[in-house]
Amino acid sequence: MTTVDDPARGRDDVTASVVGSPAGGIGVLARAEDVQLMGEMEGSGYRTPPALARRGDGQVIQLTPVLYAVLDAIDGHRTVEQVAERVSNTLGKSVTADNVQTLVETNLRPAGLLVDAEGRQPDVEKSQPLLGLRFRVAVTDPEKTRRLTGPFARLFNPLIVTAVLAGFLVMCWWVLFVKGLGSATHQAFEKPGLLAMVFAVTVLSAGFHEFGHAAAARRGGAVPGVMGAGVYLVWPAFYTDVTDSYRLGRVGRVRTDLGGLYFNAITALVVSGVWWVSGYDAWLLVVATQILQMIRQLTPLVRFDGYHVLADLTGVPDLFHRIKPTLLGALPWNWRKAESQVLKPWARAVVTVWVVVVTPLLLLSLITMTLAFPRIVGTAWVALSKQQHLMVAAFADGDALAVSGRALSMVAVAFPVLAIIVMLARLVRQTTRAAWKRTEDRPVGRATAALLAAAMAAALGLAWWPHADTYRPIMAYERGTLLDAVQTFPLARPAPTGLATGQRGEIVTAWADDDARPTRGRPQLAMVLVPRGTETAESWVFPFDKPLEPDVGDNQALAVNTHDGTIRYDVAFALIWVEDDSPALQRNESYAFASCNGCAAVSIAFQVVLVTGDNHVAAPQNIAAAVNDDCVNCLTYALATQLFATLDGPLSDAGNDEIARLWGEIAAFGANIADVPLSEIHDRLNAFEEEILAIIEKEQGPLTSSTPTPSSPPAETPSPGGTPTPPSDGPTTDPSDGSGTQSGAPTDDPTPAPEPSTEPTSDPSPAGG
Repeated sequence: MTTVDDPARGRDDVTASVVGSPAGGIGVLARAEDVQLMGEMEGSGYRTPPALARRGDGQVIQLTPVLYAVLDAIDGHRTVEQVAERVSNTLGKSVTADNVQTLVETNLRPAGLLVDAEGRQPDVEKSQPLLGLRFRVAVTDPEKTRRLTGPFARLFNPLIVTAVLAGFLVMCWWVLFVKGLGSATHQAFEKPGLLAMVFAVTVLSAGFHEFGHAAAARRGGAVPGVMGAGVYLVWPAFYTDVTDSYRLGRVGRVRTDLGGLYFNAITALVVSGVWWVSGYDAWLLVVATQILQMIRQLTPLVRFDGYHVLADLTGVPDLFHRIKPTLLGALPWNWRKAESQVLKPWARAVVTVWVVVVTPLLLLSLITMTLAFPRIVGTAWVALSKQQHLMVAAFADGDALAVSGRALSMVAVAFPVLAIIVMLARLVRQTTRAAWKRTEDRPVGRATAALLAAAMAAALGLAWWPHADTYRPIMAYERGTLLDAVQTFPLARPAPTGLATGQRGEIVTAWADDDARPTRGRPQLAMVLVPRGTETAESWVFPFDKPLEPDVGDNQALAVNTHDGTIRYDVAFALIWVEDDSPALQRNESYAFASCNGCAAVSIAFQVVLVTGDNHVAAPQNIAAAVNDDCVNCLTYALATQLFATLDGPLSDAGNDEIARLWGEIAAFGANIADVPLSEIHDRLNAFEEEILAIIEKEQGPLTSSTPTPSSPPAETPSPGGTPTPPSDGPTTDPSDGSGTQSGAPTDDPTPAPEPSTEPTSDPSPAGG
């Protein structure tokens, strides 16, 4: 015997006609009031099709053939012996009075289908599943429902259905792929009255959706019951009692399931006609809302229309009740048990797939909702405060309509929070009751359950404890993934790390009390606090992108200083040979950036590119940039010097030896460049260039018609943010340097603080190629 619950669509709130009434007499059995026998379920997915009976409170009960035969034989006049005789004739096998009495006491009376021995009506508790409809309010009684929905049953004529669906598909294609919703959205927000009408029609269409279920049930020959509204999960929902559709075959039940979606399509077509007549594009938003409602209703995970379609196609109306038997039946030692064989093979396969998909999704949803609840509360609190201020302002202006609107907004904001609280409270209550009942007379099991409950309560308390970010409002730019929700749990939060491109992390920043806090839409520069010993993972604090890493054959020096009272050097020397007609696209880059107090950043890049053979592609680049950002008494110095020379051919062994010897001197100079005054570095590099050219010209003659004139020493330009200097375009030597100084910065001594550290940030030894 199984209880059938389909609260989302309302298949369980109905009052049936009186089938039997209590009667006097010793041993006389009687049904409870308003119990209705619905017969065997057609198109069932069970190996033995169950029979259905409905209690007076609307609850539908699945019965085995024997139990149904006993209930059918009980009419309020027959004794136990007479019922046994009637059942024996119906089933064609012997059933004794003791058998009937056992079935009555262990099954039918506990299910609330019979009166007790004294003739009193049973005191039954209606099933309240966690995913059921709650807080129901009936709007129409069964008679009004039948009268209102009767005319709409004609809309299920096959010709009309074909025309409506064809028109709906054409309209969807035109709105989504041809017309678009841009003008509709703009017009709706430009004219709030149209937006309000769109909202009102969308809400009313949800009620019209329920008319579709009732009319479809009428079309198949079933009798719909009450219509009303309630709360499903955390949202308001309409419902229609179509429990009587269980009398129908598979086609009739599926028609009832899809009747609401069919009426959504009708709504979309009617609204399209209104748009055609009025010319207001905003009406097309209703077409979009109907499409979204239909997609949501087709979801088979919870008790939406898609769930009922799947249940009626498989002939298993109690899918959620099959979760536990399906999971237990998947265990190898349960494969041959009778409980695992009650469904037909194809129905069992479909239900198993549904269980495997739905169970983890529901668990993940529950975990996410529980962990994210503090963030939801924080968001709702901020929204309520905002709406309260707006309502007070509207009240002061005497705008009653605005006051009403803000009050409704506050209710809408508070509703999800209250609904989640109610849902979690129901879950705790039902779980506690079930555990208490199952562990009765089992002290060890009850103690284990108590310890488990205490551990879960402690974990929940830790997750909801008011830490720094626990109740932080949810922002528009947040992704809201499951990982983000889990990270709200204190023990799961990662330790603060440096930020890197493409990665998420945390870092400490400092803000003045009076400064406006940055947002994603309005980013601002921040003071980043980096602990000692983490310089290698230093955060990028400048208002521009970090220079790209050099490619193969390129040379780059990058000196970055964000530490007060220090000097940072970065030196990169490279000798490049280009042969065999390879393109000469080498880049020489020098960057010096500083954002600190009493500090300096010095960057020196020196590159020599020697091209031998016939080369037809030559586009070398030489770049230097020195930038001070939010610096006080600081200096940045960047020097990029590039020598690019085309040789007639390879040098001799003696020439190569001289180049190698000279490059050894250049490397030693680079290794000790921190001891060289900035005013001398440029001249020394020019001298090295001239020595290299002299070695080449000694073997191959003059490289140009005239010896190039070395560029002048770098100039230091006071600038609050530093001034990048573009590369020079000399044909043979290409020195490029940039420097920036703050007020009070030295122009020839990069030591702005007493005894600064002069160790470079990386190995200053020049790179050779």
